[in-house]
Amino acid sequence: MSGINKVILVGHLGKDPEVRHLEGGVTVASFPLATSETYNKDGKRVEQTEWHNIVLWRGLAEVASKYLQKGKLVYIEGKLRTRSFEDREKIKKYVTEVVAENFTILGRKSDFEAAPVSPGQNISAPKHEDDFLDVDGVSGDLPF
Repeated sequence: MSGINKVILVGHLGKDPEVRHLEGGVTVASFPLATSETYNKDGKRVEQTEWHNIVLWRGLAEVASKYLQKGKLVYIEGKLRTRSFEDREKIKKYVTEVVAENFTILGRKSDFEAAPVSPGQNISAPKHEDDFLDVDGVSGDLPF
């Protein structure tokens, strides 16, 4: 039996997506996502925030660059990926990222007055190259 690598996050963008165009016209976008939880400790309410590195590829990156901004509340589904690299001092570093497979913009109606995407609209990685920027007709239902 193979393993399962599935991540579901709901949080706020820490900054606008950073978009890069790689060789061959491949687009990649990345941004930090904050998730928070609260709990009681010694009778006091404590909030703990975790930061996640989110990466989106190709058409999904293009859509994210158009519709996501710092502070937006999003639902993200994806998988964990850990990669290594050498820094300037030749020290090997590791980074764990969530590679998004789809996302849904969440929030109040007032959050979307200037944006053409409706609240709760599910945005998935396109299956065909022709569908990369077509967000019309995407179901707003959550997958559960």
